[in-house]
Amino acid sequence: MSPNYMRSFSEGCLRPPTVIGQFHTLFFGSVRMFFLGVLGFAVYGNEALHFSCDPDKREVNLFCYNQFRPITPQVFWALQLVIVLVPGAFFHLYAACKSIKQEDILQKSFYSGFYIFSVFLRIILEAVAFWLQIQLFGFKVNAIYMCDVGALEKKFNISRCMVPEHFEKTIFLIAMYTFTVITVVLCVAEIFEISCRRLGLLKTQ
Repeated sequence: MSPNYMRSFSEGCLRPPTVIGQFHTLFFGSVRMFFLGVLGFAVYGNEALHFSCDPDKREVNLFCYNQFRPITPQVFWALQLVIVLVPGAFFHLYAACKSIKQEDILQKSFYSGFYIFSVFLRIILEAVAFWLQIQLFGFKVNAIYMCDVGALEKKFNISRCMVPEHFEKTIFLIAMYTFTVITVVLCVAEIFEISCRRLGLLKTQ
């Protein structure tokens, strides 16, 4: 791919054709990623080291932590961010290869329809991630986790485990749910903005 295509692709990703899309990029790219990258590491970075069970043995702690966290929240949310970016990136790659200007996206029906489709895909992916987050993490992190250690062939079947910084993790969970809701609302608002521009209710940039 030539440098011109790369430049057009990066400009399209960083500066979408709609005002709300640009705000979404700013919110998604800066606030959400900063929150996850910096605060997420501070809250979840050493979770496995401080996760302790009764009896406090390495094999029990590791077994129960893997049961408690089938996937770590940082990995899940990082995958969510990457996957949600794919539809928009694919559209802007297509626009760069076809040398489509940003102003043409809102003026031509095919381009605007394609762009709206990519926004719909973002909404669907965010909704799926929201549902998966509920299934994996719930809405609250309890201080005590009851672990089934029967597979370890121990004399006991249930082990009580202490979850470190459970209150901070609960707050972080609620924040990530909130970010998902905000991005979905922004995507819906972006579709509404495109529709209004197509109908002439708003001036095209």
